[in-house]
Amino acid sequence: MRIAVTGSIATDHLAVFPGRFTDHLIPDRLDHLSLSFLADTLDVRRGGVAANIAVGLARLSLAPLLVGAVGRDFTDYAAWLRNAGVDTALHISDTAHTARFMCTTDAEHNQIATFYAGAMAEAKHISLTDIVERTGRPDLVLIAPDDPEAMLRHTGECRTLGIPFAADPSQQLARLDREQTRTLVDGARFLFTNEYESALLLERTGWAAEEVLARTGAWISTRGADGVRIARHTRETCHIPAVPVREPVDPTGVGDALRAGFLAAAAHDLPVEEAARLGCALATLVLETIGTQDYKVVPADLLRRVADTYGSASAAALEPLLDDLP
Repeated sequence: MRIAVTGSIATDHLAVFPGRFTDHLIPDRLDHLSLSFLADTLDVRRGGVAANIAVGLARLSLAPLLVGAVGRDFTDYAAWLRNAGVDTALHISDTAHTARFMCTTDAEHNQIATFYAGAMAEAKHISLTDIVERTGRPDLVLIAPDDPEAMLRHTGECRTLGIPFAADPSQQLARLDREQTRTLVDGARFLFTNEYESALLLERTGWAAEEVLARTGAWISTRGADGVRIARHTRETCHIPAVPVREPVDPTGVGDALRAGFLAAAAHDLPVEEAARLGCALATLVLETIGTQDYKVVPADLLRRVADTYGSASAAALEPLLDDLP
């Protein structure tokens, strides 16, 4: 199964503040907030939602196609992606830098972040139709957070071309109006949100949860340490617990890894419950690693953790997928 991943491609600047943000908030002064946190460490890493997901798919021996907009400063990153097994179809801006994600994490794993779109604002000029003509027809397109016009264009082209798509509006929900949100969600094979975004999506669409489910194949909602909720129309909602973490290091990119694991299992025609279990396992690896793309998948260890969390039957179901990993 060939998966094209559209969305943000960025460089992550990850800082760590040793205290707690909440210790520095004065409740009756929040309307005039002005704070500066002294960080102990700074790591500059490769990132971006779409790139993170594509790398995760490649880690699981798929050959994803990454679609997005970058700047001329992207040469080294592009070479690294090729070496990681990710094919790319990129729009390269003549004027803007590749997007930047700047994030500070405190001792409680709360985060304050800023995202500079840069070249991503030009993603609306990318034509999936042209890419399909050049690279072949994918079996699924994931519409991940991107320039909103690009997300709408890619979703419309998927419908026109008859290509199944998955919707991951995520951080961009705050910028979308009712009709735009409905356009991105309606007809999606998979819909991804976190718990807060689930409520925001209902507010944005104006639909009840059952109306959303009637328009999608499966709604996968991540819940942090509580794992994943999977909801489907006319079927009972199921909850998949998270894989226990040995030592949490950095939560950045955890949701992206979950999506990669889920989609990799779905590409092998596994049930959505098993797909969510692989996603949770991959997410835990990222949580234990600094950087969103720097984790390693060791099949025997990953299967052991799946068996410990979900039982031997789940490990057996996922074993064929992991057997061929280098």
